[in-house]
Amino acid sequence: MFHFDIDKLKEEIAHKETLTYKPDFWDDVESAQKIMQEINQLNNEVKRYEDLLERIEEVEIMLELVAEDESYEDLQQVQAAIEELAKDANKFKLSTLLNGEYDRNNAILSIHSGAGGLEAQDWAEMLYRMYRRWAEDKGYEITVLDILPDSEGGIKSATLNIKGYNAYGYLKCEKGVHRLVRISPFDSSGKRHTSFASVDVFPELDDDLDIEINENDLKIDTYRSSGAGGQHVNTTDSAVRITHIPTGIVVQCQSERSQHSNRATAMKMLKAKLIQLKEEEQKEKIEDLQGNYSQIAWGSQIRSYVFHPYSLVKDHRTNAEVGDVYKVLDGDIDYFIDEYLKQQAQS
Repeated sequence: MFHFDIDKLKEEIAHKETLTYKPDFWDDVESAQKIMQEINQLNNEVKRYEDLLERIEEVEIMLELVAEDESYEDLQQVQAAIEELAKDANKFKLSTLLNGEYDRNNAILSIHSGAGGLEAQDWAEMLYRMYRRWAEDKGYEITVLDILPDSEGGIKSATLNIKGYNAYGYLKCEKGVHRLVRISPFDSSGKRHTSFASVDVFPELDDDLDIEINENDLKIDTYRSSGAGGQHVNTTDSAVRITHIPTGIVVQCQSERSQHSNRATAMKMLKAKLIQLKEEEQKEKIEDLQGNYSQIAWGSQIRSYVFHPYSLVKDHRTNAEVGDVYKVLDGDIDYFIDEYLKQQAQS
């Protein structure tokens, strides 16, 4: 359901701005910077709304002038302005659908190749590139938290921290199994292959989030970083893998040179996954979670990317289709995100 309360938004900005007037506001620099960033983001939302209102008024004036003059060139100008306004208004409307508790948060996105060796690993790397291109186009900041390349090619897994306003709100719909159908470049017989990769998405949560995790439920391993990062990264056991034994959730991080920093980031990821799982299972406490955590069920494919015998990308939840596979894999996934958000708003 479309809902945008401009007055409530301005009240939220005013409240946060009063916090900045406190004498001890900058004592906690990290917290202060976060509040300043939130103020800027909220002000940007207000500005987008007010700019749309101004443009609507401008188009109304243009229509009145055209009605008086009936110039064909002026009519073309107005038509172009209306089309552009409608496009931007639709984008703004979709952003208002992101009203979930964590939709404004940064996103942590993980990709895992399915069975199939090199073919599946190449597919995982194609998805890795697709999400990076999408995030770059949005102006989001990207940090590679973990990546496991294979010596033959492609990647077995990768985890990205995508930082920016509404990153999780937009990317949450990408969670699921992604299917590729193509003539494999690794098969000399030219046969058609089907490959799978899973995508998991969860919000990055605040550092001050207080949830209880029993240390005895954790298995912590250190290993040598496998990604780029220079000699230091590749010759020390700075990477950290944490397994939550009761649920089977595994998180890992190798983005920092310090084992301590990687462990802190991995714990933050684990907390976010446990909270997400707790909400999905409607449990009161983390301790109530039992059984193995299935990251993505392989039967739950959400989207197919077909290169052969025709070119098509189809989302199986919304039936949204795009004929240009290369354009989609180059990061143009907004259409699928938009259709998913519309569907969720109507349900």
